[in-house]
Amino acid sequence: MGCFPCFGGSKKQSNKKINSNNQQDDQADSASDTLKATLNDNVKNEESKKAVDQTVAVQQLNTNKKVDGDVEMESVKATSFTFEQMVKATENFKPDHFLGEGGFGKVFKGILKDTGQSVAIKQLDRNGGQGIREFVVEVMTLGSVDHPNLVKLIGFCAEGDQRLLVYEFMPLGSLDDHLHGPRRQPLDWNTRMKIASGAARGLEYLHDKMNPPVIYRDLKSSNILLGEEYHPKLSDFGLAKVGPTGDDTHVSTRVMGTYGYCAPDYAMTGQLTFKSDIYSFGVLLLEIITGRKAIDFTKSTRDQNLVAWARPLFKDRKKFYQMVDPALQGHYPVRGLYQALAIAAMCVQEEPSMRPVVADVVTALSYLASQTYDPQVHPVQNFRRQSYPE
Repeated sequence: MGCFPCFGGSKKQSNKKINSNNQQDDQADSASDTLKATLNDNVKNEESKKAVDQTVAVQQLNTNKKVDGDVEMESVKATSFTFEQMVKATENFKPDHFLGEGGFGKVFKGILKDTGQSVAIKQLDRNGGQGIREFVVEVMTLGSVDHPNLVKLIGFCAEGDQRLLVYEFMPLGSLDDHLHGPRRQPLDWNTRMKIASGAARGLEYLHDKMNPPVIYRDLKSSNILLGEEYHPKLSDFGLAKVGPTGDDTHVSTRVMGTYGYCAPDYAMTGQLTFKSDIYSFGVLLLEIITGRKAIDFTKSTRDQNLVAWARPLFKDRKKFYQMVDPALQGHYPVRGLYQALAIAAMCVQEEPSMRPVVADVVTALSYLASQTYDPQVHPVQNFRRQSYPE
């Protein structure tokens, strides 16, 4: 859930935040203050407490551009909760309800007393200025959308110095939990392709269907939440930015993201594009296929970075079997593996123009997800003798 710089050579480096473009940050803070006042007014005003002005939120999302006052912006709607309701929902933030912690605050499971609905409540760190900005962006980005592959924002609390976000509860946790957690249960091939396909559709909605289009900027396994039957949803939009429109090719912004997932071109230049998200998706897809972490400091220096480890293996399909998660125990389709790795390889191209657009990724992964692999019908792959399709 946290955000870290996209580059660095060690854990210590990856846990520091980059602070540049002070003018943009000042604009962001100004927009945050404006929206905080709006949200506080909403808490006090019963008639308008469910409406948040999206124009102000867009200023927070896209701080390097002015919002045209003549453009009608659709209102963001989310339920306003009191802090007392949040306390009751979490039994005063009882440790038993604790789900996890990210860079912006802690997340607790809660039950809304009025409806009995299970929710996830993120309590933003009151001492973190970045958390306030995340709060604004989350309300804007998720408050006006309803897509099956984006986590649903139910509401918020803006009372005093408290800032909380209320989401639908995702019972199966994050993809990161299932790939790397201590109590992980191995995901089969079909489930992995289903998750990858759904995540791509969520990203497609942000890039191609939202108006204005949005660059996610923090696509990673811990931000893919899983519902019943492993249905995936993108979550945590605190780093999202409105993408370039018209003749613009990129958005200039301070470099933020998560080490290991960040596109090298963005990390070096600060020029954010939709292809930056595509690179991150390629890392995510590799993670799903291999079961390896994007960055793993427990491995030897040359194998710590997932993309760097994979690049030489991409060149020889006879070595593709070396990239499969051992937890699959040979239960995967050879042709499907080849196609999935081909998609990942295209997404992590160093040159942004060589990466596919998200619509093409969705098409390819939707096809793979539709090709059900039956381990009872197809034989377990023999790694040493397996031949690969030409």
